[in-house]
Amino acid sequence: MSTKEFIQHLFAQHQKVDRSFPDKELAEQFIDQMFNLLFLPSRKCHQPHDLEKEFTLLKGHLLSLAYDVVHKEEKAVHIAETFFEAIPELYAKLIKDAQALLAFDPAARSVEEVIVAYPGFYATAVYRLSHQLWEQGVEVLPRLFTEYSHSKTGIDIHPGARIGEAFCIDHGTGIVIGETTEIGNNVKIYQGVTLGALNVSKDNVAKRHPTIEDSVTIYSGATILGGTTVIGKDSIIGGNVWLTYSVPSNSVVYHKSEVKVRDKNPFPEPLNFVI
Repeated sequence: MSTKEFIQHLFAQHQKVDRSFPDKELAEQFIDQMFNLLFLPSRKCHQPHDLEKEFTLLKGHLLSLAYDVVHKEEKAVHIAETFFEAIPELYAKLIKDAQALLAFDPAARSVEEVIVAYPGFYATAVYRLSHQLWEQGVEVLPRLFTEYSHSKTGIDIHPGARIGEAFCIDHGTGIVIGETTEIGNNVKIYQGVTLGALNVSKDNVAKRHPTIEDSVTIYSGATILGGTTVIGKDSIIGGNVWLTYSVPSNSVVYHKSEVKVRDKNPFPEPLNFVI
């Protein structure tokens, strides 16, 4: 195929693309501006009415993004209005998340530090905002938001997951939380945790991901799979555990591995390996 023929072919493929997708860059700008408005005070806002103007601008921004999805102005307006009506409740939940991180992590010095510096909080904030739109039946847009957060933090939370209050992500890199995951209140998750599925069924009704009950701690590298898998409340899941079955409340699940220490001279295996 010549270059000219390929260009013609590519153009034809572009004409088949679903145009109901919102602008990716504008979506990313919106979610960052929303986060900043809620948690990072602007020097431009000296009075409450200045903040009100910012809210109005962002509502218009969301309306435009929603219109690109639903193609009906009345419906887009309803989406934006409903979303912004939910902001006070979402903000209260996120403050609880920040307070939980402060309480759990001895390295954290203040709620303000958690908000500004902790990727786990940013990912949780984007998730909660995205989940609100997901519950409103908005398609694609919540996924753009959470995948943008994923690219920034390494934390992948599907907007369809259900997560309770005082959620704490410590460190966070490599965390995956699937679409039908259910997480209770006061749950703490460390880096590298996967809450995933045992199958790849496209059945939207089926619950594919696990349920984590209240006050569970899941340490780094743990993998918990399956829609019928339930981790009972007040349980501790140790690092590198692989679970595909339920455990009762107040359980401690751990992976036991053997570590050997010996003098390196002489040592039969090469030590000059590179990772």
